[in-house]
Amino acid sequence: MTAPLRIGNASGFYGDRFDAMREMLTGGPLDVLTGDYLAELTMLILGRSRLKDPTRGYATTFLRQLEEGLGLAHERGVKIVANAGGLNPAGLADAVRELARKVGVPVRVAHVEGDSLTAPEGFLTANAYLGGAGIAACLAAGADIVVTGRVTDAALVTGPAAARFGWGPGDLDALAGAVVAGHVLECGTQATGGNYSFFRGHDLRRPGFPVAEIHADGSAVITKHDGTGGVVDLGTVTAQLLYETGGARYAGPDVTARLDTVRLTQDGPDRVRISGVRGEAPPPTLKVGLNRLGSWRNEVVFVLTGLDIEAKAQLVREQFADALARSGAEPDEVRWELSRTDRADAATEETASALLRLVVRDQDQETVGRAVSGAAIELALGSYPGFHVTAPPGKGAPYGVFEARYVPAGEVPHIAVLPDGRRESLAPPATTQPLRDAEEPPLPPPLPDPGPTRPAPLGRIAGARSGDKGGDANVGVWAVDDDAWRWLAHELTVERFWELLPETAGLTVVRHLLPNLRALNFTVHGLLGEGVAAQRRFDPQAKAVGEWLRSRHLPIPVSLLETAHAPEAHA
Repeated sequence: MTAPLRIGNASGFYGDRFDAMREMLTGGPLDVLTGDYLAELTMLILGRSRLKDPTRGYATTFLRQLEEGLGLAHERGVKIVANAGGLNPAGLADAVRELARKVGVPVRVAHVEGDSLTAPEGFLTANAYLGGAGIAACLAAGADIVVTGRVTDAALVTGPAAARFGWGPGDLDALAGAVVAGHVLECGTQATGGNYSFFRGHDLRRPGFPVAEIHADGSAVITKHDGTGGVVDLGTVTAQLLYETGGARYAGPDVTARLDTVRLTQDGPDRVRISGVRGEAPPPTLKVGLNRLGSWRNEVVFVLTGLDIEAKAQLVREQFADALARSGAEPDEVRWELSRTDRADAATEETASALLRLVVRDQDQETVGRAVSGAAIELALGSYPGFHVTAPPGKGAPYGVFEARYVPAGEVPHIAVLPDGRRESLAPPATTQPLRDAEEPPLPPPLPDPGPTRPAPLGRIAGARSGDKGGDANVGVWAVDDDAWRWLAHELTVERFWELLPETAGLTVVRHLLPNLRALNFTVHGLLGEGVAAQRRFDPQAKAVGEWLRSRHLPIPVSLLETAHAPEAHA
């Protein structure tokens, strides 16, 4: 039998734990080490970097990690695959070769390009999400290190797996299994206990990064190196599977994976097996991420302490509006948000204080800059008692806007630049299938006799994880056992979701059932406005929306609260 391919991950974002590459290379056996450095916001950051220096546009952290990692990987025979090339994969490949010469490590370097498209007028970057075929071609040609631009996060796993096992475009089930494993790995320690609802009782001081043991049929075991912190269990893997996904069909350029077919089983301590994943032909189009600079924004946070918090906030608003009107500089958008972090009869000044946050936006920097900062500071001696702010107001800064569009896959070049310099063009899959919503599965039978209820946090019987996709938020919720699932599937409707999270009222919310995972996945359209770079919300990436939902009280059957297999959450 073919031995499984051991793929580890050492980066979930640009800025992740710097020494993770060394830890993964020295902590246990690996065949391939991946690194995910790109996100919607990262592409904007790299775009601005490239404006200043056309030779950049890639994740420089990756190069610094390789100063030590190159030798370690060479000694252990580990291939490295990373999307750190960003907007300039060829430039990063050259830099890796130069580094290899400097440190004296003989490595064969290849890269994948073609994702960078001509940006429409007004946009800074335009990048298509490529699949794993280019990575597979580079590895098949003997590359030790492969760097890419914008590929799907899962492509960092589907590419090496296809190269090892000889999968072609028609091996849909195997590719779909690798996509699911890749989605679990892509965010690093989120699969090993990080950002996990049931974190209590686990050693999470320094979670280890995840490893996937991928088999020739596409099934996989998610684990981590022995002796590392964190935990891998059904909950941590379920949470990551729900992260930034939606319905049953999870589409990508290699395959559309059916998340409703995923089966998870505990395979021993810190080992979760993923099996049964079915795949369908990918859609005929590729997603293209577009980034542009929006207008200008500024922010001031006023600290309100002690008594009369609401009246103090009202005074500031009125004074600020008057000052702006007198200056003649009224921003296009003015948003106030009062966060009641204060406590009555508090023992410290900080816990006696609330925060009043002002965010302004306008096409003109001066309107959000000097006019706003001047109006805020001039209030200092003539406003509410105890006036102060968390930091001096700045001059205003530009913010970014992310948009997604779709283009025919055949219009996007997908080029593997092999270690010897040859350029191999990869054709898109010949068989495609337009993406459509899957038919919703039937609800599980309700609890026959739930008995009496009592108000309790939803988190007593359910975990959650949330995140962003452009201007939309995704909130995945899973039940801790079968009885809790039977109750949750009937109780947590879209209407109940709106009720529990009033911020979402009036927005389109779509609910998806994933019975194999005992999970519901909600997509909240428009919650994040123009996306994370625009920083429209207090939590611009919706990272904590799931935990907010778990903290909300609703009538829960006492029988579930008494038998739920989850650590009790404390307010």
